[in-house]
Formats: sequence, structure tokens, C-alpha cells
Amino acid sequence: MNKNMESYFNKLTNTIKAITDENFVGIYIHGSLAMGGFNPDQSDVDLLVIVKNSLDIPTQCELAKFLLANSNYPYPIEISFLTQDQLKNWTHPSPYEFHYSEGWRQVFETELLTGQYEAINVEHKVDPDLAAHLSILNHRGICWEGPMIDDVFPVIPSTHYLSSILADYQDCLKNVEADPVYCVLNLIRVYWYVKEGIISSKLEAGEYGLTSFPQEYKETIRKVVESYQGNRIGAFQNEELKSVRDYIQGEIERSII
Repeated sequence: MNKNMESYFNKLTNTIKAITDENFVGIYIHGSLAMGGFNPDQSDVDLLVIVKNSLDIPTQCELAKFLLANSNYPYPIEISFLTQDQLKNWTHPSPYEFHYSEGWRQVFETELLTGQYEAINVEHKVDPDLAAHLSILNHRGICWEGPMIDDVFPVIPSTHYLSSILADYQDCLKNVEADPVYCVLNLIRVYWYVKEGIISSKLEAGEYGLTSFPQEYKETIRKVVESYQGNRIGAFQNEELKSVRDYIQGEIERSII
């Protein structure tokens, strides 16, 4: 990791520690940055923060203000806060204390303006994606500050991981024409896990598809990978996207039924 990224993570960590104070346990990096597929123009910075105890509303509001001001400058941030008890008593979908991603920006901005903290303060918050995030963290994650990963995080059952990624898989089946790069790479990533048990980044999944998929799909996959890497390519045709999608769906359904 270069010095600019180190400085970036040190700034995030120092502010999060200041906001959570003595409650802070550790901060951990997962996702594409941990797995070597980070694209500064497209990737999120994916983080997990562990705290000792539940976060009160003022603390959650301070976190929301900080993340609203810093996400997208320069990278979008996706971050979840969990307590030690939530990890110790692991269930799927997992409860969590606080979550921010760009999809929540408008809701948080509105709630901070109105003082109606429905999303911030909702009880029994659970997120099925956390099973995937923790699985990736256990396999490839980075401990930025705090106890070692093996000392903090539980082993996630493979059934929980599969359940987590299949939820995203279902969304990608529907949205492949609207968001071809994200969806094709995620579909291949699920395919690879179902077929061979490999946990991969989107870029690794694309490279796997280029070497392992039938020839008729490789040109579409090549365009997806090049687009993910920031190269300008021609437009995707709906038929080619649906062809790759249908092939993956058929293979996965044959494998898990």
C-alpha cells in the first residue's frame, strides 16, 4: 500500500477512534483493496469496525456526519460497525450497530436535518451481506489497527457465505443489462465459489472467466474486465449480457439443486 493510502487510512482511523473513544477495538479492511483488485476510479473502500459496546444515537450521528463529509473524497466508503458480542454470538443475517454506504447518503442527510433518526436508530438492524464481508476478511483481509483478525472474528459457516452471495446474485440476474460490469463480475464470482469453493475479488473472477468459460462468452467477459479496469470499450449488447447471465444461472442451478 502506497503512502497516500496509508495516510488516508490513518486519517479515517484517527477520526473514528476519536468519535467512538474508549469503545473502539479495531478497524479492518476487506473487499477489493484487501484482495488486490482495487480500482481507484470505481471501487469502494470496504471497512469493518469493531467496538466493545452498542453505539448511542449521538455517536451514530457523529459517524454519519463524518462519513457524509468524507465518503467520495476521494473514494466511496462502505463501512459497518459491530460489537464484540455480535461477533461472539454470530447469527446470519448478522446484527450490526451502524452502517454507511453511498446508498444511504440521502437518508442520512435527511435524518440529520430533521432529527428523525429512523434509519440511524432502527432496532434489530441486520445485514445478510456481513456473512460475505467477514468471510472475505477471514480469508484475505487486512488488520489496520487492533487485535489480529483470527482473535476477533468468528469462522463463518460456508452455508452463511453462500446464502449471502446468492442474495446479491439474484439482484445481478435482474440488473445485468442496467449494470453490466458489476453484475457480470459478481455472477462469475458466485459461479466460481459454487463450482470450486473459491472466494475471489471481482477482478479475479473476471480473469477466471477469461480462462475457464466457454469461448463464446469470453469476448463479453473481456469487455467487462477491461471496463472494470478503466479502459474505454464499445457498448454492451443486451443479448450478449443475457447470454452470459443465462449460462451462469443454468450452471449454478445445476450445481446447487
